[in-house]
Amino acid sequence: MVNITVIGTGYVGLVSGACLAEFGNHVTCVDTDTAKIEALKRGIIPIFEPGLEDVVERNVRAQRLFFSDSLPSAIKNGGVIFIAVGTPPADDGSADLGFVEKAVREAGALIEDYAVFVDKSTVPVGTARKVRRWVQETLDTRGLAVPFDVVSNPEFLREGNAVYDFTHPDRVVIGSDSARAREIMKEVYRALYLNETPYIETSCETAEMIKYASNAFLAVKISFINEIANLCEKTGANVKDVSRAMGRDGRIGSKFLHAGPGYGGSCFPKDTRAISATGRQYGAPLSIVETAIQANERQKTLMVNKIEQGLGGSGALKGKTIAVLGLAFKQNTNDMRESPALAICEGLAARGARLRVWDPQAMEEAVWRLKNIAGQLYFAKDEYDTLTGSHALVLVTEWNQFRNLDLDRIKKTLLGPCFFDLRDIYKREEVEAAGLSYFGVGV
Repeated sequence: MVNITVIGTGYVGLVSGACLAEFGNHVTCVDTDTAKIEALKRGIIPIFEPGLEDVVERNVRAQRLFFSDSLPSAIKNGGVIFIAVGTPPADDGSADLGFVEKAVREAGALIEDYAVFVDKSTVPVGTARKVRRWVQETLDTRGLAVPFDVVSNPEFLREGNAVYDFTHPDRVVIGSDSARAREIMKEVYRALYLNETPYIETSCETAEMIKYASNAFLAVKISFINEIANLCEKTGANVKDVSRAMGRDGRIGSKFLHAGPGYGGSCFPKDTRAISATGRQYGAPLSIVETAIQANERQKTLMVNKIEQGLGGSGALKGKTIAVLGLAFKQNTNDMRESPALAICEGLAARGARLRVWDPQAMEEAVWRLKNIAGQLYFAKDEYDTLTGSHALVLVTEWNQFRNLDLDRIKKTLLGPCFFDLRDIYKREEVEAAGLSYFGVGV
């Protein structure tokens, strides 16, 4: 059992802390937000993530997982210190390391014995070296010579599947120049090591690059198939068949080849901008990634254009009411950060439409995310409540409960016949058989 402190109880910190405790470690999750900590102690989970509540409850009960707003009591005599605080984008797109530096310096001011500082937050190449400098400067100020090491251990968690991803990873990346630190990290992940999970041991810089390169590649793949979808619409091809055929190629693979309204969330938008900023900083521009970023933003606008054209062309949205299903950036999460639904709702409102919206988990977050268009917004009670008085239905997020909607009920309730399926969940034939006009992406 390893004594672990996780600084930060956001998405990454909370999932990581709970799952590390599930592996048999002694974990204390620390946050400066006292209200959040008190809520966690009462079993109230601040994010929607399938399976997380059970993992937290089980490990709290087993006295392996603890929550605290006191960093000194959490760190005690060193151990392994995971840094899982936010790295929001700066004005130039680069990652702001202010929270990371603050957490590292505060922890460095408390350690008394050998400690391993683990970068779990997504951070730019070179951050581990900065962490080492920050800790050393703090120790020098204290006049102490406490040994420590720094490890880059990036996370690869999909929101909505995070617990599974953490406990069944494709690989564990350990970046460090210290053999001692690498062995301690293997002990931290001992449960995975025994299950023969692949370990990639490398330098800190390489580990940091692996994270950004992985997310950037997936974002490029999404933007690519979206652009192919747009071309399919112009040529009469069907992007569903194109994607299926491409995915059968072992060199390409089928994942992240689903056309839609664009990617969102806390990772892809932020990480693509950050790695692009790093490329510019080092004089090695990532033109493919930068183009994918532009294509993704353009895709959201194209969805608004598609809806307007489907309703009659330029100006057709003015005075119309649109039913919108799905606000989270993907299913199985309440996260609306950079969600395509945000840009689509705001775009529709800007062109004069009123909106009736609903999402199974993101309604609370939507209240403040969409506050700028509150005067044109109605928060519905369920998916069918969005239809009342609406001229069209727009499906934005692929929640499972949206995959089998009552099409006859939709036809009877809507004022108009338009069904915009921005996730290509439905077959055109079944929608049209119900008397609705079908608008997909790339079909």
